[in-house]
Amino acid sequence: MYHTPNLTGVRKKYIPKRINEGWGLQHMKLYGVDDEVVLSGANLSSDYFTDRQDRYHLFSSKDITDYYSSIHNAVSSLSFLVEPSDSPSGFNLIWPRTNPAVSPLSNPKQFVNDSTSLLTGLISPRTQPPKTLDQASGKRDTSVYMLAQFSQLLSPDTSTELPAVSQVLKTLASPEYAKSSWTFTAGYFNPAPSLTKLLISTASNNNTVITASPFANGFYNSPGVSGLLPGAYTLLARRFLRAVHHSGREASTVLREWRKGTVGEPGGWTYHAKGLWVTLPENTNPSISVIGSSNYTKRSYSLDLEANALIVTENEGLKQRLGDEQRWLKENTSIVTRDDFAKTERRVGLKVRIAMMMVKLAGGAL
Repeated sequence: MYHTPNLTGVRKKYIPKRINEGWGLQHMKLYGVDDEVVLSGANLSSDYFTDRQDRYHLFSSKDITDYYSSIHNAVSSLSFLVEPSDSPSGFNLIWPRTNPAVSPLSNPKQFVNDSTSLLTGLISPRTQPPKTLDQASGKRDTSVYMLAQFSQLLSPDTSTELPAVSQVLKTLASPEYAKSSWTFTAGYFNPAPSLTKLLISTASNNNTVITASPFANGFYNSPGVSGLLPGAYTLLARRFLRAVHHSGREASTVLREWRKGTVGEPGGWTYHAKGLWVTLPENTNPSISVIGSSNYTKRSYSLDLEANALIVTENEGLKQRLGDEQRWLKENTSIVTRDDFAKTERRVGLKVRIAMMMVKLAGGAL
C-alpha cells in the first residue's frame, strides 16, 4: 500500500519537515493495491471512517497507479527512516545511505538540488494523459491529469497542481462560459489569494463554495491555540464574502456551511472534503473535477507536498456520478450571508484576530 496504517512493527518513512527556511508537511493521501489507487483528502484514522465527511475516488488504471507509485517511492527515498528506540521520544530518525539526496539537516540547499533532479522528470505533465474506456461504446471519453505540488522540494518550481487549477479558472473567465457553473469546497477555507481572485473573476453563474461550519471544524472546542482555528476560518470566510460583494458577484456566488450535529456531541460530524467541480454550458452535471489532498491554501502551495488529479470527462454516467457527489455534499449545508456574519454570535474575538496577525507576520500560513 502507498499509505502505511499505524501497524506495530512496520518500518515507516518520515519526510523532513524543515526544508530551506520554511516548514513543510507530507500531505499526500494515496492508497493503492495492484493496478488500482484511491485518491482522497482523508487520513487513515478512525474518525475519517466514522464521523468525518471526505471524498474518495477509485482509479482502476495501471498508468495512473504507476504514476502515483513512482511519486510515493521518490518521496519515500527523500525521507527519514523511523525506528523504535529506548530514547525518551521512543524512536530515532535515520537518514539511510541509500537515499539519493543528502540529509536536509546537514545541507538544505543541496537537498533541494538533489530532490529537484529526482522529482522533476516524474511530475512533468504527460503529452497524452491516461484515458479510460467507456465499456458500452468503446470510446475513450475521460482524461485524467495527474497533479503534484512539491514547491518545497523543487528549484525551480515545476509543480503542476496550482497551474492546472488556475488555468481551469482562467478559462472560465471567458464570456463564452457565462452559462457554466462551479462548486469549490475546502474544509479549512483559506484559498490562496491567487485562487480567490480567479474564483471571483469567472464568468460562471450559480457558483457555490462549501466550507465547514465552526461546529463541524475538527478543531472546535479543542484546547490551547488550536481552539482559535474555527474562529479564524470564520473570519476568512467572511472576508471572502466581502470580496465577492465588492466584485459585484453576490448574485452568482454563494457560500454554504456544512454541518451535521456538533463536534464532540453524539452524532456530531466534522467536514474535511475538498475539491472543485465545473459544469460547462448546456450541461446539467460536471465534466471537470479535481480530487486529492490539497487544501488549496498558501500553505499547500508553498510548504506541503500534495498529490491530486484533474478529471475531464464526456462520459454521461461519470458526469452523473460527479453531479451526485456535488449535490450530496450540499445536503447538510445552509447558505451563509454577510448579514449572518454580522450577527453577534458570529463575530470573531480579538484573540483570533491577534493570533492570525502574528501568524502572518511570522511568515506562516493556515
